[in-house]
Amino acid sequence: MAATTLGLALLALPAAAAEIKARAEYMVTMGGTHIANVRINLSDNGSAYSLVLDAKITGLAQLVASGTAKATSTGTSTDKGLRSQKFDILTRAGGEDFTSAVTYAGGTVDTFKVAPPIVNNIDRVAIERKHLTTANDMLAPFVLKGAALDQQLCNRQMPIFTGVERFNLSLKYVKDDTATSKRTGYQGPLVLCSMHYTPISGHYTNNEITTYLAKNERILVWYAPLKAQGYYIPYRALVTTEAGDLSVVLTDISE
Repeated sequence: MAATTLGLALLALPAAAAEIKARAEYMVTMGGTHIANVRINLSDNGSAYSLVLDAKITGLAQLVASGTAKATSTGTSTDKGLRSQKFDILTRAGGEDFTSAVTYAGGTVDTFKVAPPIVNNIDRVAIERKHLTTANDMLAPFVLKGAALDQQLCNRQMPIFTGVERFNLSLKYVKDDTATSKRTGYQGPLVLCSMHYTPISGHYTNNEITTYLAKNERILVWYAPLKAQGYYIPYRALVTTEAGDLSVVLTDISE
């Protein structure tokens, strides 16, 4: 009897989390024109994660601009999601580099540094300490964790600090959907969320893009499941702009 009880108890224990490795590739278009490629690598052992993003302007966009970006996010992984401890980004455009480095502790911004420094003037909303007591980086919140691919995935707030700006992204469930195109990296069930952008601080009050995004009611993100149970990544993102739809679509996924 004791052996049976022990056996049942062992079966009830959670299995050790296997390390998850996934690579997702995305194509970015503006008004139907291919402008950039993005690759994201995710590694998660159940307690700690690493996210690396590489982006490059490509296609016809290279005729008018050139640029690359690399961002790295590392931190803790829980059943509720990814929580950043360290975030770095380097962008190169027009022969100039920009870097931002942020550290987080317990969900609060600990340190941040950008180079070259951001110009502060009367139009820039000051970043206050109270704005940084709850924040994550700009990569970690987009990898969702949940029990199922359903509307609960969309019911969340994303408080984000990039080293330059502090803003909130609010997700709201729209509908269940299905990916059918053979030209994308995934075919199967999706959940569609709408997203609302709310600037908090660090932005310029006269910035047209900030104002437009804050008023935009058509920012959409479709989520797809990874093979690893409980993990979900963006399949597609769509932002309506005056220059046409800005679209990010998953073109390849490997796990």
